[in-house]
Amino acid sequence: MARHREPDAASLSDVHTEMPSLTGRKAIVTGGTTGIGRAIAVLLASAGVKVFVCGRTSEHLEDALERIGQVGEGSGVNVDLATREGAEDFFKEAKRYLGGLDLAVINAAIPADALAETSRDETDYQIAVDFASYLTTTQMAAKRMKAGSDIVLIGSMSAVSRSGGSSIYVAAKSGIQGFAKSLRVELAEQDIKVGLIEPGFTGADFQYPEFPPDKQRELIAKHRMLRAEDIAVAVHFMLTQPRRTAVSLMRVETRLDHP
Repeated sequence: MARHREPDAASLSDVHTEMPSLTGRKAIVTGGTTGIGRAIAVLLASAGVKVFVCGRTSEHLEDALERIGQVGEGSGVNVDLATREGAEDFFKEAKRYLGGLDLAVINAAIPADALAETSRDETDYQIAVDFASYLTTTQMAAKRMKAGSDIVLIGSMSAVSRSGGSSIYVAAKSGIQGFAKSLRVELAEQDIKVGLIEPGFTGADFQYPEFPPDKQRELIAKHRMLRAEDIAVAVHFMLTQPRRTAVSLMRVETRLDHP
């Protein structure tokens, strides 16, 4: 019978690939005060990343910064990324706090409905937040980055399922899907990596009012809804790969279909 022995360092040297540390890195997280963005900011802060977030409401910002402060270091500001001025204000304050930038998680989004059921003003605003702001903030981030930096775009499985009832959102997320692939090629030679994570059905205030908190907890317990922290872990994985490795697309879905 073979005897078990504890492995020594030499025998473990080639078991796992290099996992770069995130300690000391500087990150922005758009939409980092609620839901998936908040979970990402908290996890990155716990890994030693100095984070700067933005959101649209002061109460959500205060809540997120309190939680971030419990595990690491971070700050943030209230802005509306639907306007270029809002994005410029965000990056101005981020530079003041961070000094530099080598991680950008582009996540800010709002629910968007069926085109035929949405007013002109609502349509314009939803497109501005869910699509145009992704391009604007990604562009501003890339121009501030040096070699060794990473951009992670948070898309949606809506770009894959393309179900009815949310055609504006589907259009935005489908556009981001194509944008991410093209941008990855454009920035590769600069050693700026671009990755896209497409979450499935995830618990957050984004799902209100159809799925209130108690219903979300029930679905999560039944493995029919993801926690925001599940997506944060995917971001962490994407960011802790060797520079030679580009994890360009991750789709995170529930094990069981949601109702």
